[in-house]
Order: sequence, then C-alpha cells, then structure tokens
Amino acid sequence: MNVYLPLIKGKRIGIFANQTSMVGDVHLVDTLKKSGVDIKVIFGPEHGFRGVASAGEKIGNYIDEKTGIPIVSLYGEKRRPSAEDLKDVDILIFDIQDVGARFYTIISSLQEYMEAAMESSKPLLILDRPNPNGFYVDGPVLDPKFKSFVGMQPVPIVYGMTIAEYAFMILGENWLSEKANQKYAYYRTAQNSPDTPFHFQVIKCQNYTHKSKYILPVKPSPNLPEIESIYLYPSTCLFEGTALSEGRGTERPFQLFGHPLLPHNLYAFVPKPNEGAKSSKHYYETCYGWNLHGTPGEVLKKVDNHVQLKWLMEAYRLFPGKDSFFLKSNSFNRLAGNDVLMQQIKDGRSEKEIRKSWEPALGEFKKIRKKYLLYEDFE
Repeated sequence: MNVYLPLIKGKRIGIFANQTSMVGDVHLVDTLKKSGVDIKVIFGPEHGFRGVASAGEKIGNYIDEKTGIPIVSLYGEKRRPSAEDLKDVDILIFDIQDVGARFYTIISSLQEYMEAAMESSKPLLILDRPNPNGFYVDGPVLDPKFKSFVGMQPVPIVYGMTIAEYAFMILGENWLSEKANQKYAYYRTAQNSPDTPFHFQVIKCQNYTHKSKYILPVKPSPNLPEIESIYLYPSTCLFEGTALSEGRGTERPFQLFGHPLLPHNLYAFVPKPNEGAKSSKHYYETCYGWNLHGTPGEVLKKVDNHVQLKWLMEAYRLFPGKDSFFLKSNSFNRLAGNDVLMQQIKDGRSEKEIRKSWEPALGEFKKIRKKYLLYEDFE
C-alpha cells in the first residue's frame, strides 16, 4: 500500500471493488478512507459490491450503508461508468479477485472499465492479485462470432494470466475500443499530465509466479465457496449450457452436477434455493450425477491442468433425451466460445480429437500471452 498511496493521496477516487478487495482482514475502501483518501464513488461488478447477489442478478445503484459512499452497479442497466459517474473523479482504481476462467465476468468488466478510463482520459491504477487457475492454459479459443459478456476476446477458457497481465494484453493487442486504443497510444508517447504522475499503472503481486497454487482468502462469488469449486469451474461451468444442474443451490456448486433423468445408481443430490442461487435448475428435485469433491490436491489431480471434457461427454452419453441435453438458448456455445464443441460431442468425437482441434489457436494465443507476463511462467 505504501507503493501506491502517494499516487492517489489528494485525489478524488473512483474504485471498482467487491468483497475480495481486502488489505489483510480490512476492506480496501475502509483502509483507504482511514488513510484520508477521498473516495467519491464505488463501482460494483456481478454479485455486487458486497458479493451476495445471485449469478446474473441485475443490481441497481444505492448508497453503501457502512461508508455512505454511492455505489454504481456495472452489472445492471450498464456495464461501464458513464461520463456523469466520472465527472468528480481524478483517478480510477481496479481491485477485484479473478478466478482465471474466460466466462467469469470480471475480465469483461475490467475491459469495460479500462475503456471508460481511457476514453475519459482518467488515470487508471490496477492492483494485481494472484490467479488461482494461473498455472496452466487450455480450452478452445473464443471465436469472435460468439463474443458476449462471458467472453469478449479471443482467449481460451483458461488463459493463465493475472488481471494486470490480461490488462496489458488487451492494451498491447489493441483489443479495446478504437477511441480507447487511440487515447492509450497518445498517453504512451505524450508527457505525463501535470496533475497526475501516471495514466495507466499496475501494482504487482509479491512472491507470486505462475507455478503458485494460490488459495483465495475470500470466496470470489457465492457459487465459488472454496478452492475445489474454483479448480473445477473452468471444466464444469460448461454444464450451465446444458439441462443438468451444475450444483447451484448446494454446498458444493461446480463440484456436483446431475439431472433427475440420469441413472439412479449415480451420486444423488437435491439443489435448493440459497442466498447466492435463488433460482436455478431442478430445485427440490433429486438429481443423479457426479460428486467431484475432495481435498484441493485430489481435485487438482482430477483437473490435471486441463479443461476436462470427460464428465461432460459421459453425461451426454448417459442422458436419455439427446435433443434436450444442450439448452436451446445457445448458452453452451457462448460458454465454449464456438459452435464446434457442441457438434463434436454430438458427433461422438473422442476427447483426443477435440483437443487436437484446439491446438492451432491455443498455440497462437500462447505466443501472444508470453509477451505480457509479469511473473515467472509455469513452463
């Protein structure tokens, strides 16, 4: 904190944060306020500033009861700060824990926030955090035709980068809006503004490498309550695009998945509404499927540094109504980032064949990724 506090002291601050934005056991907002930093507005992502809203739940603006600071939701009517939101702000801060999967919407929120900062000529400070899935890269690379808020850039499901590394990549590859790219290019070559010491700056993590197995001290969202769910999430989140429950409404979301029509000799569970999943699939119905829970080490062995397809493929094989396995909403293709994976599964392609089809795009992405790493890589 001593590194960046001098950069923001005496400035009016806007901060994008949630329940993971901790300094030790104190929230960043409280820590900055105690240090005399003038926070004008807080921006909240999916699940809200306090992190209790259900997945996909739209959130409105409100006043934070604890601090009295206005909170502007960037997961409701809009995805980025408006000019009105930024009119009393000198510097923007981003500090939210990512989990390292393309469809976890924090990197989409990061992009929108960066574009707003660049387009409005507001200096942006990113406080980096370790990536709990930062020790491998795998999965299909997103086809731009399937761009959505659960996948905005041509990256694989697991991209193996921290928030700051990802930010440098989308800047360096000119993946922001045209106006934001132009503004960033200007500030890279122009003299620093007389009233701010930087335009875009990152505060790096200490003692982190991409070999690290970092366990989050705070759950990043209501349905990722423990590290086992986080390790499995890149693989089992694909079940969101199917008829199966992905374990929402249980104590172990993304570790359990199943359906009432699957064979009854499989693992049985009953999803029910809870604070982070007020509505989802098959509530109060007995589902039969898989329980992947284990110790963190056991789950890591099951994942084996890959986006695992075997559970999805086996569920499809056993499902009685193949035509209704994938949801009609096209959500599976948005999560996969293409319309190829679904067809490959329907066609009975082997996992080896499917993985081989990922290799050309994955190889190209890995070359791009290497240019922007701030920390020692895993290979």
